[in-house]
Amino acid sequence: MAARRQRSKVAPALVAFGRQMRQRREAKGLKQQTIAHLTQVSPAQVSRIESGKKRATRTFVEIVDDCVEAGGSLISLWEDLNRDGHPIPLWFDWPKVESDAAELISWEHTIVPGLLQTVAYSRAFLDTDEAREARIARQSVLTRESPAPVVLVALLSEAVLHHKVGSSEVMREQLAHLLAMSELPNVTVQIVRNNGRPAGTGGAFVVATMEDRSEVSYLETTVRGVTTDDPADLAALSDVLRELRARALTEDMSRDVMREALEKWT
Repeated sequence: MAARRQRSKVAPALVAFGRQMRQRREAKGLKQQTIAHLTQVSPAQVSRIESGKKRATRTFVEIVDDCVEAGGSLISLWEDLNRDGHPIPLWFDWPKVESDAAELISWEHTIVPGLLQTVAYSRAFLDTDEAREARIARQSVLTRESPAPVVLVALLSEAVLHHKVGSSEVMREQLAHLLAMSELPNVTVQIVRNNGRPAGTGGAFVVATMEDRSEVSYLETTVRGVTTDDPADLAALSDVLRELRARALTEDMSRDVMREALEKWT
């Protein structure tokens, strides 16, 4: 039996905080040794904080915030990071996670996921040109040459193919695009026939696996999106994904179902 893969202890939220701190320090032309001297810690510890491998103390952050003239912004980020009930701070940058991920696994029960939407389809959900352009720009993670494109596994309820968004023309274009994207070597689209007792009823979500094998997830809610790397949350989502993948059609069968749906909109 293969050895159980150990999840990295590096939390993406800490990585994001460390990145903010490093950017502030470098903008002032300061070296890690300077921060280490002022905070009375080792340069190695400063490096670990900036790489997200160690959580900083408030005293440390207060000294650094003053040193880099951050005006209290680093302290505010630290407070968000450590506030009860917020496993991931409110400022956490999901698009950055999406771009840095090695693999994304998504579940959608109502609409086509954003990374696979056409511009016309996205107009039903995004109010401004700026928002639509930002969403389309994010899709480049699937087709870029360097770094390597992100691997995407998109699990879609069959109902997604039959929910009319916009016009029939919009749906034809969207399903044709979905089929084309499913042919990319790094993109897998599988249709889930959620018959009987349905799975994945808690809402749409994406689980990102990073290069260091740590995981972080983005969940859609009625009020707002929630980002989490809490082990209990990830374990619950893993159970949902296991059930959904057990119900998913193969890639070839999924394409057949998508082609049949495309004919409906023709």
